[in-house]
Amino acid sequence: MYSFLLSVLALVLGYVVYGKFISRLFGPDPNRLTPAVEKADGVDFIVMPTWKVFMIQFLNIAGTGPIFGAIMGAKFGPAAYLWIVFGCIFAGAVHDYLTGMLSVRHGGASLPDLIGMYLGKSTQKVMLVFSVIMLMLVGAVFVYSPAIILGNIAGGGTQTAMMLWVGAIFVYYIIATLLPIDKIIGKIYPIFACALLFMAAGLLVGLIVKWPTIPELWGGLHNRGPELGLMGQPIFPCLFITIACGAISGFHGTQSPLMARCLKNEELGRPVFYGSMITEGLVALVWAAVASYFFFDGGAAEVGSSLSASAPEVVTKVSKNWLGIVGGILALLGVVAAPITSGDTAFRSARLILADFLSFPQKSIRNRLMICVPLFIAAALLLWYNIADAHGFNTIWRYFGWANQTLAVFSLWAITVYLALNKGGLGYLVTLLPAAFMSAVSFTFICIDKTGLSLPASWNAFMGVGVFVLSLVLFYCWKFTRKPKDNQI
Repeated sequence: MYSFLLSVLALVLGYVVYGKFISRLFGPDPNRLTPAVEKADGVDFIVMPTWKVFMIQFLNIAGTGPIFGAIMGAKFGPAAYLWIVFGCIFAGAVHDYLTGMLSVRHGGASLPDLIGMYLGKSTQKVMLVFSVIMLMLVGAVFVYSPAIILGNIAGGGTQTAMMLWVGAIFVYYIIATLLPIDKIIGKIYPIFACALLFMAAGLLVGLIVKWPTIPELWGGLHNRGPELGLMGQPIFPCLFITIACGAISGFHGTQSPLMARCLKNEELGRPVFYGSMITEGLVALVWAAVASYFFFDGGAAEVGSSLSASAPEVVTKVSKNWLGIVGGILALLGVVAAPITSGDTAFRSARLILADFLSFPQKSIRNRLMICVPLFIAAALLLWYNIADAHGFNTIWRYFGWANQTLAVFSLWAITVYLALNKGGLGYLVTLLPAAFMSAVSFTFICIDKTGLSLPASWNAFMGVGVFVLSLVLFYCWKFTRKPKDNQI
């Protein structure tokens, strides 16, 4: 428990100290008109209250990521705490803040456009396709998982019940994607965000009261999975893919521009973008500690479950046992509503990314439909594969996990180039090192994972170090050989 509490303190201090440093490095201008004011269209560019923008941003980037990822990541042991803390402060929050603020500075530009500005038009086109495919994966995954749970709760677990819920969620996605952001998302997201925070706060109190004996950092950072009878996976790179949304996630880079179009002042970027990532990290820490109790200190037996329980079962069992009826309701919101709210903003992001690329105004419902219809057809095909193949969900989820972190790699490199071109001194190091590290994580994972090349896991350290060093060498080759005109980007 001491490691957990120290980690919570470190995250809070990270926001206060490092968050302020990153904000000063970027240099927000309170007198500069934001896209929400300058390009107001009543659909996507709308000034909203800061508290509401924060809540929407938090739920957009959270979903079930900081819950499910932290629960699965806890099986690696207390190393999960370190990744959540350091990943959040030095990588994830920096990534989210600078992506959001660059979008603000570039008129609410979508992520592929930002990447294209600093990594070139060819990279932009690749990232456009990559981003849209990843968002379709998010949409497909986040229809399927809540539909199964709802089908079990209100339908007896039959295939027919599950398909009815799939249809209902899909209809909601279509409506939420087409309507102005303040009509549905702006009204219900803050409620779900409050529920998610309240659930985390209740579990935090439960942890302090119970004070379980869970693995501490000084007890060793080795993989604890074999203690649970699980096949061992190397902490590097698997932990850094398993816990994504609680530390760093490329999906966040597609979401920050949504709120960049609703921000009324640049100085609000730190609490909205950096602050929401730190808040997500706190939620992930709570669930990592709860899962450690569940797996390593008898928590599973206490709540009437087993060590082989899936992440949704851990959430449901623990919440109901610790928080009673209210906890059961909040668990339902966390496991069902959270992925649904991530799914609808995934489709919304995909619509805006394509619209920006095609220079296709989105004020009219007709234009929105012209982009949305093909998107939903593609998502429906992915969903059909999800349902038809018994292993479809797991396969899609693993590819999503890798694609998610790979997108973060490109975002970090684009931000690094921006800082190198526009900020003096060594300010670019704040994203250069995370960019090189995540490049090593993403490359190594796809090489050793069974969904990739299935190379020997023992090669992971050599590949990781090699890619990290090569990334730094290539960056400095570019930096010291670039032409003066490159500074005009």
